[in-house]
Amino acid sequence: MTPLRIGLVGDRDDSITAHRAIPRALQLAADERQCALQASWLPTDQIPDRAALQGFDGLWCVPGSPYRDMDGALRAIRFARQAGVPFLGTCGGFQHAVVEFARHELGWTDADHAESSPEAERAVISLLECGLVEARETLNAVAGSRLAKAYGDAAFSEGYRCRYGLNPRFVTSLLDGGLRVAATGPAGDVRALELADHPFFVATLFQPERAALEGRTPPLVRAFVLALRPAPAGALS
Repeated sequence: MTPLRIGLVGDRDDSITAHRAIPRALQLAADERQCALQASWLPTDQIPDRAALQGFDGLWCVPGSPYRDMDGALRAIRFARQAGVPFLGTCGGFQHAVVEFARHELGWTDADHAESSPEAERAVISLLECGLVEARETLNAVAGSRLAKAYGDAAFSEGYRCRYGLNPRFVTSLLDGGLRVAATGPAGDVRALELADHPFFVATLFQPERAALEGRTPPLVRAFVLALRPAPAGALS
């Protein structure tokens, strides 16, 4: 059986809880699907062009920002978005999916991340008023979203390790541009986004992968793995 290939976009560091959890989460989901799966780390400073992304059946932009090469992470996200490659972004992956969409879909070339560019005028990702470092929230999935289908319930609980999130100033413009809210926090803040016209493109500020460290298959990772299909020969370059 030819294994499905997942590219893990990020700079591996086993001291990061999510980096230890992600391979386990993928294996649990692959075991349920009864498929072979191979996950390969793609350091952000080793993604010089789209050719480096060929042959992957799915891409996961993982936590651990600021990345060594922000442009490398954005290049991978853009490739997944434009080529229809199933994509999952968690924590830093969520943040950079927003930056990528703002820059390349909305044409906001100055869109940035306040962690790496604190003086940016158009920081679509900004410091959260209340940090979510080792915190949990009860979240509400938006009806009809992929998250609602994955979790099977409108309310679910997940954990975080982040201090940056979606800047409220730009929410309306981002949604008008094509992003769709998939889940909100207790105060209505956006905690997950997705693209409706894509085979699977979901980004979450929370880290669903952590459930794997407790031996549980994360529902969203299960949905991601179920969305994978073998990449066709001669895929987009």
